[in-house]
Amino acid sequence: MKKQTTQKIALTGLMAALSYVVFTFLQIKIQLPGGDATSIHLGNAVCVLGALLLGGIYGGLGGAIGMTIGDLLDPQYIIYAPKTFILKLCIGLITGLIAHRLGKISTEKDNGKVLRWTILAAACGLGFNLVFDPLFGYVYKLAIIGKPAAEVTLVWNIASTSINAAASAVVSVLLYMALRPALKKAGIQL
Repeated sequence: MKKQTTQKIALTGLMAALSYVVFTFLQIKIQLPGGDATSIHLGNAVCVLGALLLGGIYGGLGGAIGMTIGDLLDPQYIIYAPKTFILKLCIGLITGLIAHRLGKISTEKDNGKVLRWTILAAACGLGFNLVFDPLFGYVYKLAIIGKPAAEVTLVWNIASTSINAAASAVVSVLLYMALRPALKKAGIQL
């Protein structure tokens, strides 16, 4: 039990590092009016992949920590760090709940069922983010910088979040389905 917990903690750190790198260095930043910005990135794919591999808590923490550090180190995103941590943790928790508690993908032998549950879990986790990232962002901006700025950036945030969700769903499912047999063959039980 202790070995498995240590392994999950180490892999959580790895997922945090990977989500940070993917979010920070592989993003397409879009400058918005008023000095704000949004971006197209696959950081959420790493969060979902982490939840599929490690479960919701560890996977969600990995994605949340990595992307929050990315926000904290970027002057344009620093004010969004608390929002990022909460939303990315929720992506992982929702994905993990559906994949592991409902779908039991860790023990399921039928690859077709695993694929269906993986798609459903990724869609639900990223669907949550698709709704709540722009909504939280809008409310957050209302509280911090006022209504006009919040309304100007809302459409851009919805568009970028939609692109991120679609791309992240596809990438995370494909990566999980590719990694799963190799991990099982290596005897790594996650």
